Amino acid sequence: MTVLPKPASTVVLIDHMSRVYLTKRPATMKFLAGFYVFPGGAVEEGDYVVDHAYITHSILNEPFSSAHYIAAVREIFEEVGILFGSQGDGFPIQFQKETEQEYRRLLVNRDISFAQLLEQENIRLHLDCLRYFGHRITPKESAYRFDTRFFLAELPEGQTPKPDLNEIDKAFWIAPEEALLSYQNGNMLLAPPTVTALQTVINYQKGGALLMPR
Repeated sequence: MTVLPKPASTVVLIDHMSRVYLTKRPATMKFLAGFYVFPGGAVEEGDYVVDHAYITHSILNEPFSSAHYIAAVREIFEEVGILFGSQGDGFPIQFQKETEQEYRRLLVNRDISFAQLLEQENIRLHLDCLRYFGHRITPKESAYRFDTRFFLAELPEGQTPKPDLNEIDKAFWIAPEEALLSYQNGNMLLAPPTVTALQTVINYQKGGALLMPR
């Protein structure tokens, strides 16, 4: 029986040197074990009910639910500690290290919802930091299937990725061209959507459209 694909989001994080942030999935993972991927994951029920009072620059007129944007922001915070938002007064978010780690742990364990975090810390999400550029659906023959929306986002000023080593074997910045070369030489496992995303980013950096080919 064909498995229905779950909605998901992935974020291609890019720094001021035009490098992308790749993470390696642990060998214990059931899906894409040992592959290098961008931060992301499945859209959760709570991503559909975040109060718009905690969102600035809401995304309208997209052909898919805005929950994909919420999931993208939540997942990249859970996995690498990057948060696209500000305090309600407009000032940058400045968590103490221990506070950030505890919030991420609570989110991963589902002991707190993302909406609760936003309310407790009076955070406003900046969804306009995410630029949607395409989607891919896992092939029908796969036991695990996702309908994944891809977003490009610049690393927020003053923030540094801090990967969750329970979910990530290792993580690093790399030029898109270098990542593709490493893949072509057999030194890095990349799934086809990741390859296409890298090619799209390279094309965009050269002046092309930020749009995955169909």
